[in-house]
Amino acid sequence: MDRIAAQFAFLNEADRLKSVLRGTTLNDGSRRENSAEHSWHIMLYASVMAEHAIKPVNLDRVIRMLLLHDLVEIDAGDNPIHGDHDPVEQDRIEKLAADRIFGLLPADQATAFRALWDEFEAAETDDAIFAKSIDRVQPVMSNLESGGGTWPQYNVTPDKLETRVGSKVRRGAPALWAALKSRIDTWFADHAA
Repeated sequence: MDRIAAQFAFLNEADRLKSVLRGTTLNDGSRRENSAEHSWHIMLYASVMAEHAIKPVNLDRVIRMLLLHDLVEIDAGDNPIHGDHDPVEQDRIEKLAADRIFGLLPADQATAFRALWDEFEAAETDDAIFAKSIDRVQPVMSNLESGGGTWPQYNVTPDKLETRVGSKVRRGAPALWAALKSRIDTWFADHAA
């Protein structure tokens, strides 16, 4: 397959991300967002919020990671952070998806894209740590803006939110978690059973 045909094959496959529904709704609560919308939105979040990264980041690399990070959901689906799934099995499925999807590209691009995806998943570099933080901030905002969104459906508690989200956001953008925390506390106080 020639280079352009391989690139078109990858791009056509990437279009399928628009059909993967996430566990988070749009801010207005009208429907669930799809993974392509989420990817766009967190790239915008990163562009706006990069100044709040705990360490300086290369915004171009962060945006590229966020652009690519959910492509594996074409095969693996979205497994919400508060959902009930086996993380080890999900990791296995996502790695297979990454092999297949990035493997559609010419070898040089496949290697480069897969390396960025792996870096994001490992969350060890400053860029990846910030990207992971932003990936966690956007759904919290969507849930807050939509009156709790899917939190009740997933039985989200303040402790779950702190453990599964807050710890990751604080690692890369503690100021953003601090800004969200009072809104989160207020929402849970207002919706206590």
